[in-house]
Amino acid sequence: MAFEPPQRLVRALGETAPAGDDWLARLPEAAERAVARRESSVERVQVPGGRSSLVVLVRRADGTPAVLKLAPPRARPESERAALAHWAGLGAVQLLEAEPEDATEGVLLLERLHPDVSVRSLPEAKALLEAAGTLRRLWVEPPAGHVFETVGERTGRQAAAMRAGAEADAGTAPLVDAALAAREELLAGPPEDRLLHGTFRQSKVLAGERLPWLAVGPDPVVGESAFDLARLVRDRVEDLIAAPSGPSTTRRRIKRLAESLEVDQERLRGWTLFRAVESGVRALRVGRPKDGELLLEFAGWL
Repeated sequence: MAFEPPQRLVRALGETAPAGDDWLARLPEAAERAVARRESSVERVQVPGGRSSLVVLVRRADGTPAVLKLAPPRARPESERAALAHWAGLGAVQLLEAEPEDATEGVLLLERLHPDVSVRSLPEAKALLEAAGTLRRLWVEPPAGHVFETVGERTGRQAAAMRAGAEADAGTAPLVDAALAAREELLAGPPEDRLLHGTFRQSKVLAGERLPWLAVGPDPVVGESAFDLARLVRDRVEDLIAAPSGPSTTRRRIKRLAESLEVDQERLRGWTLFRAVESGVRALRVGRPKDGELLLEFAGWL
């Protein structure tokens, strides 16, 4: 079959592709090779799919359903592979066997979940409860000698881009300054070393057979739990912005999540501020003004 990348993936990668990058052009051939190596049969490409990888639903040679995921190097697929191997299916999708060529082509073979059923399909209160419970299981000691990026390293790169964004758009400068100040304060103390999902939100938790809910699509990082939980705070941000009670709902959400997962409430608020501003400035930079404005309005509540 033709492995045509979904338009959502094409648009998202187009926002971040470095000059001369031809990963999308090479993707169909790479997918064909990955399927052929395993003598798998293809059911379909998942649409709309993710923003950083091609997801293909396949059947292995013995008829077992599985997922082939192909991601470009800038999506750090080897880091994802290492995290999934360390979690070994506890709270996250199970990594299946790896071929030697997978490392060079960014291929992951994963257990099949229910790709169209995420925690986001549940009522909000239930969704937050199930998502938080899944996230708790992922917060483990990182493997010895790990090579995962730290929260300090990742946010340091992001901080540089945020400063540049504030220089280009003076209107964002006050929020950027507040977010960067929060980051400096949060990183001043002794670091907490936990393996984190890195990009956790409700849509990253899918229904499974082995367990009711399992996390997918990590961009793993090592650091404190509050950093991971911060992205969950702003889930369904468009609904929060549309509601007159949005600011008070956000404050209650921070309190409830912090208490349920035994995370310091002020640290969670600080990382939520930083991550919302970082995402908002980045959205403006790549030409998504509506998303950027929503995120910066949300950040202003914090």
